Amino acid sequence: MKKTWLLGFGFFSISLVWALYNAFVPLFLRKFVDSAAIIGFLMTLDNYFGLFLQPYIGRKSDKTDTKLGKRMPYLLVGMPLAAIFGALIPLHTSYALLITFMVLMNLSMSLYRSPTVALMPDLTPAHKRTQANGIINLMGGLGSILAFTVGSKLYDQHIALPFFSSSVLTLLSLCILLIFIRERRDALEYVPTSSQIDTVADQAADRPRVWGRAHTLLAQAKRELKPYALEWTLPTVLLLAAIYFWFFSYQGIEALFTIYATDELKLSDSQASMSLAYFSVAFVVTAIPAGYLGAKFGKKQVITLGIIGLIILFAMISFVQDMTTLRSLLLVGGVFWAFININSYPYVISLGKESSIGTRTGIYYIASSLAALSSPPLMGLFMDILGYSSLFYVASFGMVLALLCIISIREQRPSEPVTLAQ
Repeated sequence: MKKTWLLGFGFFSISLVWALYNAFVPLFLRKFVDSAAIIGFLMTLDNYFGLFLQPYIGRKSDKTDTKLGKRMPYLLVGMPLAAIFGALIPLHTSYALLITFMVLMNLSMSLYRSPTVALMPDLTPAHKRTQANGIINLMGGLGSILAFTVGSKLYDQHIALPFFSSSVLTLLSLCILLIFIRERRDALEYVPTSSQIDTVADQAADRPRVWGRAHTLLAQAKRELKPYALEWTLPTVLLLAAIYFWFFSYQGIEALFTIYATDELKLSDSQASMSLAYFSVAFVVTAIPAGYLGAKFGKKQVITLGIIGLIILFAMISFVQDMTTLRSLLLVGGVFWAFININSYPYVISLGKESSIGTRTGIYYIASSLAALSSPPLMGLFMDILGYSSLFYVASFGMVLALLCIISIREQRPSEPVTLAQ
């Protein structure tokens, strides 16, 4: 598992950057925008790239073959660009410039997120992937803790310092990955999916071109979409629906929590971001145990327990009026979130074939990106209409919907078709 710990530096840098982004960028936006719904919408800009670009990049990395491997070229391009544009965000001098830097940073992040995630199953035997996912999420959690604790202190000194520091650490993480990870050497089976010649397109080239170039483009589109169509089995659809709903709850809280805490509980900017550290600390401590629990008792069972726990906890937070109680509940919430998040990606991968890892990574991001797209503006709208306290009520309801989806999954046995649970 040594390579898994080294690979964790990629997740460390991703989580570090996103934690800072979600904690402080809403505070930057509030200088220009009053509506929580609009701020929530602007915080979803990255997820448009996640919805359309990340699945494509994940699929593309399956077919890439270079001296560095299948996934590493995307990290080599995306991570330095993300470091540059991330460092520029706090240096904005206008609303337009802030949005520009946000878009460019998010575009850069989208270039390497799916390949980074896909590296884990590339390097890890199937029976150890849940534990490996716990390790890399532990590393990611450490990045979040660093952002919320040290980042909050640096923010008090100068708003740009947390972002400069995260950019440096992103570049250092890239260096570690390039030095110690060799895909051609370390991958279990380094077999890039070759770009097969489409027989339909070949036949079209040999006969009169009735459809012309449009026919060729249509054949190419069918060839690109076919791998995705094969992955949409009923258990996968139900699991992706559950993933959508629990990320709907989580992403909305992550994007709007600092606004909620500063306006509803009257915390300072640094106190609000520091409170999120309690959630991340519990997540990190529970990450590896959650992976082992998923391997021993079943991923579905552990995920279900985590969902039930967060339903209750989010409902309780809605009544909290002091920082100490809030942080205590967030500490417990991090444990339940680890049960869900650590086991969800391995669960998605386990429902498909080894040759579809990159593709299934992409569709996993479709579900999470759709949630991240819709959640912040919708939750922000509820906050505008019903007040800031409605944030956790809506989050609790989202978890209820996730629970209904996850308990409806009936895993397929070899001798029977896949059906919904009765």
